[in-house]
Amino acid sequence: MANIALNIWFSLCCLVGLVQCCGGRGFNPIGKLIREGLSKGRLSDEWTWTSFPLNTTSKFPLDGLKESHKIESLPGQPNGVDFDQFSGYVTVDSLAGRALFYYFVESPQNSTTKPLVLWLNGGPGCSSFGIGAMMELGPFRVNKDGETLYLNKHAWNKEANIIFLESPAGVGFSYSDTASDYNSSGDYRTASDSYIFLLSWLEIFPEYKTRDFFIAGEGYAGHYVPQLAQTILLFNSIPDLPIINLRGIAMGNPYVDRETAFKGIVDYYWSHALISDEIYMELILNCNVSSEESASEECIAWLLQADNAMGNINVYDIYAPLCNSSADSNSVSAFDPCSGNYIHAYLNIPQVQEALHANVTGLPCPWEFCRQCHPTKCNIYDSPATMLPSIQELMSSGIQVWIYRQGI
Repeated sequence: MANIALNIWFSLCCLVGLVQCCGGRGFNPIGKLIREGLSKGRLSDEWTWTSFPLNTTSKFPLDGLKESHKIESLPGQPNGVDFDQFSGYVTVDSLAGRALFYYFVESPQNSTTKPLVLWLNGGPGCSSFGIGAMMELGPFRVNKDGETLYLNKHAWNKEANIIFLESPAGVGFSYSDTASDYNSSGDYRTASDSYIFLLSWLEIFPEYKTRDFFIAGEGYAGHYVPQLAQTILLFNSIPDLPIINLRGIAMGNPYVDRETAFKGIVDYYWSHALISDEIYMELILNCNVSSEESASEECIAWLLQADNAMGNINVYDIYAPLCNSSADSNSVSAFDPCSGNYIHAYLNIPQVQEALHANVTGLPCPWEFCRQCHPTKCNIYDSPATMLPSIQELMSSGIQVWIYRQGI
């Protein structure tokens, strides 16, 4: 009963983690994570490496990967592209056959002096390539035909060199030859694999080893970003391991703290008249997310009422029509609600995947924004209730931290 009733989190928590529903193409795993947390009680308070082994000694064949990963041109790419693109796989566990897919774009001007940024989308389980690169801050957008691209005038690679990493394995084009990996992904493994990816990637692109490095992301990357930053600082202090020149982190609409996330979500819906005063007050009174106990029956009942009251809306733009709606497609934010459909179609074209050096193993299902083919069974106790102590530790270590909010 608790799991059914708490389905509200599939929609509510989209505001906390920008997990793209993409015209009905995706799902909201962060909602599942929070509702499981509510049903099972309080999660661990902090995140630490004390009990997690990290293999930093594995060596993978990297010779020639830079040349083989270079993208000559993407299908439907517009004229006038003046920056280099690379994409492909980096093995992070040779025994398990686990490999992560990345897409890297250099800056069109002064790329040799501009910083390096790693972008991580959240979920957990959603694609940094499809959402981050193709829908948000990457150099291209997909036209309505689902076959051609146009330049994004707000692309971040105008200011930095950007890596988009699909992690953990099972997300996007990333994969593992060991099926059990898809059922054991969590914060620790994601941080470990991302760190090993970086070590290998910097061997493939050694010119970036001394470059100022930043990690950015959104949504559940409120966990992934500071956890990876802590991992880097920890292993930077170990002799004989490479130094990663981490300077700062940035997080948009991050899921950082479960208690404040719940209040922020409920306040947002109430202040935008999506739930009534009565539902708002009952949620505040009955849903004690700071409790170590599981959610009460009263909390579950009011969550269901809130879910029914909100109806079918686009939580990223509550004033926008839904995809395939007969309403005017021009929203206040000028966001096309069907853009996810165009991206999904484009990234599943075989010629596009070939140009990206992606899907080399012939994955048994199409590329998706958020992985449902191998539904990641997140280790709920592997996801701390709060990342605030970790962020405070990073700030005390001299790491710059920028948290920003966006949305309507």
